[in-house]
Amino acid sequence: MKVTVQLYGQFLLSSHVNYTGTYLAEHLAGLTHDNVQYFLKTRRFTPRQRWQQLQGEFVASERGYVLFDDTVLDKSHSHHIALVRRQYSGNAHGLIKGIGLVNCVYVNPDTDQFWLLDYRLFAPEVDGKDKHAHVRDMLMQLRVRQIAYRTVLMDSWYATTDVFKWLIKEEKLFYCPLKSNRLVDDSGGQQPYQPLACLNWSAQDVAHGKLLKVKKMPQDVKLKCFRVLVSTHRTDYLVTNELAQDDTAAAEQESNVRWLIEQFHREAKQLTGLQACQCRLARSQRNHISLALRTWTSLKRVAYQTGQTVYQLKQGLLDDYLRRELAQPTLRFA
Repeated sequence: MKVTVQLYGQFLLSSHVNYTGTYLAEHLAGLTHDNVQYFLKTRRFTPRQRWQQLQGEFVASERGYVLFDDTVLDKSHSHHIALVRRQYSGNAHGLIKGIGLVNCVYVNPDTDQFWLLDYRLFAPEVDGKDKHAHVRDMLMQLRVRQIAYRTVLMDSWYATTDVFKWLIKEEKLFYCPLKSNRLVDDSGGQQPYQPLACLNWSAQDVAHGKLLKVKKMPQDVKLKCFRVLVSTHRTDYLVTNELAQDDTAAAEQESNVRWLIEQFHREAKQLTGLQACQCRLARSQRNHISLALRTWTSLKRVAYQTGQTVYQLKQGLLDDYLRRELAQPTLRFA
């Protein structure tokens, strides 16, 4: 029996606790673990194919947001899986063994829907690219595909001068946090650059932001910076090239759209077995990740059509089973 895209995707969509090839083979007559391994190591699924599959359902907006962020697929207990390297995980707040995944999510504010448009695996040993290079590649693909959007949101890790310059040249807006040690100047060149955390902020500045120059940016380019008091122990700094923005709360609200990409990361990991593949080969890992991301897209599509969450859809698969077991238990409590 051969494994197909439809079969493997259906398995990822239907399973709740185990997403391995062995588990799939145990639940389908005529299928072996070797059949699953052969499928994963001989096929080739790419981010480009993902865009081709999305075109029938993706709807862009002139007010659209493009979000960039990365996540780590935890492989802490693996020893011989390709593409695994030690890297920082925000969830673990430290270094873990895993596969890095850099993602591009599109948000349509007119429909309150979002899609995964593109992704890249972080494997510098294979392609020589860092995460910033992957983001630049995906930004270029947005231009090639003529996808309409207005604003880019990203984490402070991607807030580089090269990315800022590219977006300004493309006449796109951006909002992103800056690290407190980033060198800036708010004196108009009268004083040397200093860390962002060392600036003086008046009540007017806190409410409406201040113009400043970020080191290594062109001399004629100024950005608007906002100081956001998260708690008594934490202050964040938010920067944008939308100079007309003069309300800190409004700027913070714009930036908060970025958290939808964290929602995507959580849903994909919890509901599709995204980080559960135990195959050793790089091609097998790439194919599993691609099909898991396609599984998330399928779940999200039905969620939008039915007005349910992806968690309700996945949990709903067990409803008939639970009703049946309560009425006629296979295993009896007493």
